[in-house]
Amino acid sequence: MKQLKTLLLATALCIGTISFTQAQTKVAHINTQELIAAMPGFKAAQTELEALGKTYQTDFQAMATEYQNTVKQFEAEAATKTQEENAIRGQELQEKQQRIQQFQADAQKDLQKKEIDLMQPVSEKAKAAILKVSRAQGYDYVLDSSQGVTILADGKNLLDDVKKELGI
Repeated sequence: MKQLKTLLLATALCIGTISFTQAQTKVAHINTQELIAAMPGFKAAQTELEALGKTYQTDFQAMATEYQNTVKQFEAEAATKTQEENAIRGQELQEKQQRIQQFQADAQKDLQKKEIDLMQPVSEKAKAAILKVSRAQGYDYVLDSSQGVTILADGKNLLDDVKKELGI
Protein backbone atom coordinates (compact mmCIF):
# COMPACT_ATOMS: atom_id res chain seq x y z
CA MET A 1 0.00 0.00 0.00
CA LYS A 2 2.84 2.35 0.87
CA GLN A 3 4.47 1.67 -2.48
CA LEU A 4 1.23 2.48 -4.25
CA LYS A 5 0.99 5.85 -2.47
CA THR A 6 4.61 6.61 -3.38
CA LEU A 7 3.99 5.64 -7.00
CA LEU A 8 0.87 7.81 -7.19
CA LEU A 9 2.71 10.76 -5.62
CA ALA A 10 5.62 10.36 -8.07
CA THR A 11 3.22 10.18 -11.01
CA ALA A 12 1.35 13.29 -9.84
CA LEU A 13 4.65 15.17 -9.48
CA CYS A 14 5.78 14.14 -12.97
CA ILE A 15 2.49 15.23 -14.53
CA GLY A 16 2.60 18.51 -12.63
CA THR A 17 6.19 19.17 -13.70
CA ILE A 18 5.43 18.41 -17.34
CA SER A 19 2.37 20.66 -17.32
CA PHE A 20 4.34 23.45 -15.65
CA THR A 21 7.22 23.29 -18.16
CA GLN A 22 4.81 23.23 -21.08
CA ALA A 23 3.03 26.27 -19.74
CA GLN A 24 6.33 28.16 -19.61
CA THR A 25 7.19 27.62 -23.29
CA LYS A 26 6.90 30.80 -25.31
CA VAL A 27 6.20 30.50 -29.01
CA ALA A 28 6.28 33.15 -31.74
CA HIS A 29 5.91 33.00 -35.51
CA ILE A 30 7.35 34.80 -38.53
CA ASN A 31 6.89 34.71 -42.29
CA THR A 32 10.48 34.14 -43.42
CA GLN A 33 9.67 34.50 -47.12
CA GLU A 34 8.22 37.95 -46.53
CA LEU A 35 11.23 38.89 -44.40
CA ILE A 36 13.77 37.71 -46.99
CA ALA A 37 11.86 39.40 -49.83
CA ALA A 38 12.09 42.71 -47.93
CA MET A 39 15.85 42.46 -47.45
CA PRO A 40 18.09 44.55 -49.75
CA GLY A 41 20.40 41.57 -50.38
CA PHE A 42 17.49 39.63 -51.82
CA LYS A 43 16.66 42.35 -54.33
CA ALA A 44 20.30 42.57 -55.44
CA ALA A 45 20.50 38.80 -55.81
CA GLN A 46 17.29 38.73 -57.86
CA THR A 47 18.62 41.44 -60.17
CA GLU A 48 21.88 39.55 -60.69
CA LEU A 49 20.06 36.28 -61.34
CA GLU A 50 17.72 37.93 -63.86
CA ALA A 51 20.69 39.46 -65.72
CA LEU A 52 22.47 36.10 -65.85
CA GLY A 53 19.26 34.40 -67.00
CA LYS A 54 18.82 36.93 -69.81
CA THR A 55 22.41 36.33 -70.93
CA TYR A 56 21.83 32.59 -71.10
CA GLN A 57 18.52 33.14 -72.89
CA THR A 58 20.20 35.35 -75.51
CA ASP A 59 22.95 32.77 -76.08
CA PHE A 60 20.38 30.00 -76.34
CA GLN A 61 18.31 31.98 -78.88
CA ALA A 62 21.43 32.59 -80.98
CA MET A 63 22.28 28.88 -80.96
CA ALA A 64 18.70 27.92 -81.83
CA THR A 65 18.60 30.42 -84.71
CA GLU A 66 21.91 29.12 -86.05
CA TYR A 67 20.58 25.56 -85.83
CA GLN A 68 17.38 26.48 -87.68
CA ASN A 69 19.36 28.24 -90.44
CA THR A 70 21.62 25.21 -90.81
CA VAL A 71 18.57 22.91 -91.06
CA LYS A 72 17.06 25.09 -93.78
CA GLN A 73 20.34 25.21 -95.68
CA PHE A 74 20.80 21.43 -95.48
CA GLU A 75 17.21 20.81 -96.59
CA ALA A 76 17.63 23.16 -99.54
CA GLU A 77 20.89 21.52 -100.62
CA ALA A 78 19.88 17.92 -99.85
CA ALA A 79 18.82 17.16 -103.42
CA THR A 80 22.21 18.22 -104.83
CA LYS A 81 24.28 16.21 -102.32
CA THR A 82 25.11 12.54 -102.24
CA GLN A 83 23.59 10.18 -99.75
CA GLU A 84 26.88 9.99 -97.80
CA GLU A 85 27.13 13.79 -97.61
CA ASN A 86 23.52 14.03 -96.42
CA ALA A 87 24.22 11.38 -93.75
CA ILE A 88 27.26 13.36 -92.53
CA ARG A 89 25.25 16.56 -92.51
CA GLY A 90 22.47 14.82 -90.56
CA GLN A 91 25.08 13.73 -88.04
CA GLU A 92 26.29 17.35 -87.77
CA LEU A 93 22.72 18.50 -87.10
CA GLN A 94 22.32 15.92 -84.34
CA GLU A 95 25.58 17.06 -82.75
CA LYS A 96 24.46 20.70 -82.89
CA GLN A 97 21.15 19.78 -81.30
CA GLN A 98 22.96 17.87 -78.53
CA ARG A 99 25.24 20.87 -77.89
CA ILE A 100 22.18 23.12 -77.59
CA GLN A 101 20.55 20.70 -75.13
CA GLN A 102 23.79 20.44 -73.15
CA PHE A 103 24.11 24.23 -73.07
CA GLN A 104 20.55 24.51 -71.78
CA ALA A 105 21.17 21.92 -69.03
CA ASP A 106 24.47 23.56 -68.01
CA ALA A 107 22.86 27.00 -67.94
CA GLN A 108 20.06 25.72 -65.71
CA LYS A 109 22.55 24.12 -63.31
CA ASP A 110 24.65 27.27 -63.26
CA LEU A 111 21.60 29.43 -62.50
CA GLN A 112 20.59 27.14 -59.64
CA LYS A 113 24.12 27.16 -58.19
CA LYS A 114 24.31 30.95 -58.51
CA GLU A 115 20.94 31.31 -56.78
CA ILE A 116 22.14 29.18 -53.87
CA ASP A 117 25.40 31.14 -53.66
CA LEU A 118 23.59 34.49 -53.68
CA MET A 119 20.69 33.57 -51.40
CA GLN A 120 22.59 31.68 -48.71
CA PRO A 121 24.11 34.81 -47.08
CA VAL A 122 20.70 36.53 -47.14
CA SER A 123 19.02 33.52 -45.51
CA GLU A 124 21.76 33.23 -42.90
CA LYS A 125 21.48 36.93 -42.05
CA ALA A 126 17.70 36.58 -41.68
CA LYS A 127 18.10 33.49 -39.50
CA ALA A 128 20.65 35.24 -37.27
CA ALA A 129 18.35 38.25 -36.84
CA ILE A 130 15.37 36.01 -36.02
CA LEU A 131 17.46 34.14 -33.48
CA LYS A 132 18.74 37.36 -31.90
CA VAL A 133 15.27 38.92 -31.60
CA SER A 134 13.63 35.72 -30.34
CA ARG A 135 16.30 35.26 -27.66
CA ALA A 136 16.09 38.91 -26.62
CA GLN A 137 12.32 38.60 -26.23
CA GLY A 138 12.51 35.23 -24.44
CA TYR A 139 10.89 32.98 -27.03
CA ASP A 140 11.71 29.28 -26.92
CA TYR A 141 10.39 28.49 -30.39
CA VAL A 142 9.82 30.51 -33.55
CA LEU A 143 7.64 28.85 -36.16
CA ASP A 144 7.74 29.73 -39.85
CA SER A 145 4.35 30.83 -41.20
CA SER A 146 5.54 31.42 -44.76
CA GLN A 147 3.52 28.55 -46.15
CA GLY A 148 0.34 30.61 -45.97
CA VAL A 149 -0.85 28.92 -42.80
CA THR A 150 -1.42 30.80 -39.58
CA ILE A 151 0.43 28.75 -37.04
CA LEU A 152 -0.74 30.44 -33.85
CA ALA A 153 -3.36 33.09 -33.72
CA ASP A 154 -2.24 34.22 -30.26
CA GLY A 155 1.52 33.82 -30.83
CA LYS A 156 3.68 36.89 -31.31
CA ASN A 157 4.59 37.80 -34.89
CA LEU A 158 8.28 38.72 -34.92
CA LEU A 159 8.36 40.08 -38.48
CA ASP A 160 8.31 43.77 -37.55
CA ASP A 161 10.86 43.30 -34.76
CA VAL A 162 13.24 41.38 -37.03
CA LYS A 163 12.85 43.96 -39.82
CA LYS A 164 13.74 46.64 -37.27
CA GLU A 165 16.80 44.60 -36.25
CA LEU A 166 17.90 44.37 -39.89
CA GLY A 167 17.19 48.05 -40.53
CA ILE A 168 14.46 47.51 -43.15
